[in-house]
Amino acid sequence: MLAQVHSFVLQGIDPIPCEVEVDVANGLPKTTIVGLPDAAVKESVERVRAAMVNSGYPFPASRLLVNLAPADIRKEGPAFDLPIALGFLIAGQVIRSEKHKGMLFAGELALDGRLRPISGAINLAILAQQIGARGLVVPVDNAPEAAAAGGVAVYPADTLASVVGFLNDVHEIEPQPEPDVDALLQSDVPEVDFSDVRGQEAAKRALTVAAAGSHNVAMIGPAGAGKTMMAKALPGILPPLSRAEALEVTRIFSSVGLCPPGQPLLTRRPVRTPHHTASSPAVIGGGVIPRPGEVSLAHHGVLFLDEMPEFPRSVLETLRQPMEDGCVTIARAHGALRFPARFMLVGAMNPTPRGGDRPTDEVGQRQMERYLSRISGPLIDRIDIHVEVSAVPWEKLSGQAKGTSSVTMRQRVLAARQVQTRRNGGPMHPNSTLSGRQLDQLASLEPSAVQLLQQAMTELKLSARAYDKIRRVSRTIADLEESSTVQAHHVAEAVQYRLLDRSL
Repeated sequence: MLAQVHSFVLQGIDPIPCEVEVDVANGLPKTTIVGLPDAAVKESVERVRAAMVNSGYPFPASRLLVNLAPADIRKEGPAFDLPIALGFLIAGQVIRSEKHKGMLFAGELALDGRLRPISGAINLAILAQQIGARGLVVPVDNAPEAAAAGGVAVYPADTLASVVGFLNDVHEIEPQPEPDVDALLQSDVPEVDFSDVRGQEAAKRALTVAAAGSHNVAMIGPAGAGKTMMAKALPGILPPLSRAEALEVTRIFSSVGLCPPGQPLLTRRPVRTPHHTASSPAVIGGGVIPRPGEVSLAHHGVLFLDEMPEFPRSVLETLRQPMEDGCVTIARAHGALRFPARFMLVGAMNPTPRGGDRPTDEVGQRQMERYLSRISGPLIDRIDIHVEVSAVPWEKLSGQAKGTSSVTMRQRVLAARQVQTRRNGGPMHPNSTLSGRQLDQLASLEPSAVQLLQQAMTELKLSARAYDKIRRVSRTIADLEESSTVQAHHVAEAVQYRLLDRSL
């Protein structure tokens, strides 16, 4: 007896249809799973056996063959438990209807028949849309996430018995209602407010510029000056996620099982803070079966590297390509996978290994230069804004007056982003993504600004990449002032943000 149940397999973050074929034949009892299963899939036989028996269903006492097609893609994880169990039940004629045809199934089985959540439920829902499936059955905890994709009926199930009853039309399962995604995105509240940061108005201005144009930024200053706190407050002044961005971010987090149970979507821009001991595969992505790394988990958000010079140089150098291209390509012998990685890099560093302020003596200056030289010139070139964060004086630290708040900064950022959306051709094209040719067209410099930029390039010996970075930042500063042209004082402020070019 042959039975077929449809499920899915993740290749990176992309869902691919997977057909679970179950053949029940005469012979001594033996169960074989083929189709490149990993250890978790091979062990599913024992989970399925116990779940079926404890749910009151017979397990076939004969020769069983399970094929996971396509056979050339490696299968991992426990999501195949439910479709394999349903295959056995269909082959054993416990399920007699044809209702399962045209539907997708995924779920991990507990030994008592309960359904546990899986990774990638929203990707399964997107696949169901693409292939025109009638619906999908997922564990209850995954249903809100899958329903957020919209356009397909999502049936939440809590046990194997409820799924069998649903397919035999003796138990009704109401489809999960689609969440109000727009309301969820608008209800997001930032965790840290910039008004809690005492002083540092110059740094707040630089971060406003960075957020307005989605520019990478590096903060240099002594320990305890507020660099980490400002990095945590930065997402609160960025524009809210659009529906498409929220779905994309949720897809990435769901593929590695990082979505909170019962939460439909990730509504807040992600902030990833890897430790400086993280390896290159952890930051960039990789593994035997490639998985997204920290740069992909920071997609449409912020990648914060605290104590940036402490990261291994090999790890920092791997950031250069995704910072330029907005994606990561992981190549393996069997093929290559592409992960999105358009993030804002925020680096924080101390001037010296001891974390003190800038030294004044010659020996201390050499020590500072040696410490900062752990970050290569090409990587520094790719950071648009370098800002110095000084120690907070006692008067501002102990005073009652609060500085610029996140609300004020966000209003400025949103106004500048609206200007860029109209001029650059959409919200997905902030100033940081403009090419040299687009800058020639969209960032016209006044003659005095051209002269000042020429002088800066000559005296500071800046690279061609730094030339474009200055023009992009200048364009953003002009947008904050609602200026159609880039003026000399816009360029002057942008040149001031090339601090590390002057230090190294």
